[in-house]
Amino acid sequence: MSTLTQEQLLHLGERIRERKALLLQEIRTALAGSSRQQYAELLGEGGDAADESVASLLRDITESEVIRDVGEVRDIVAAEQRLAAGRYGVCIDCEAPIDPRRLEAYPTAKRCIACQQHREKTRAASKYTGR
Repeated sequence: MSTLTQEQLLHLGERIRERKALLLQEIRTALAGSSRQQYAELLGEGGDAADESVASLLRDITESEVIRDVGEVRDIVAAEQRLAAGRYGVCIDCEAPIDPRRLEAYPTAKRCIACQQHREKTRAASKYTGR
C-alpha cells in the first residue's frame, strides 16, 4: 500500500503528465524533421563526403534520441497505469512503499531503492558471467 498523500499523488501525477507531453512533442518534432530532404537542405548544393557524413551522424543522433524518449514514455505509461490502479509508489518486487523522495527525484520509479540496487547488481553480475 502506498504511503503517499493525495496531494503527493496529484503532484507526482502532474509531473508525469507534463513530462509525457514534453517527450511526445520532442518525438513528433524529431520524426517530422528527420526527413532526407531536411538533411539535404542542411548540406546545401555541392555537399561532399564529409557533409554527407555529418548528415548521417545527425540522423543517427536523432534516431537514438527518439528511441530513448520512447523508452521513457513507456515508463511513464506504466507509472500512469500504477497510478490508476492505486499501486503507484509501491515497489513492484517487494511491495514496500517507495520513499517519496525517490519518487520526487524519479517519478516513474517502480522499485524501492533496495530492490533497484539488488536488480542492478544481479543484472551487472549476469552480464559479465554470461548468465
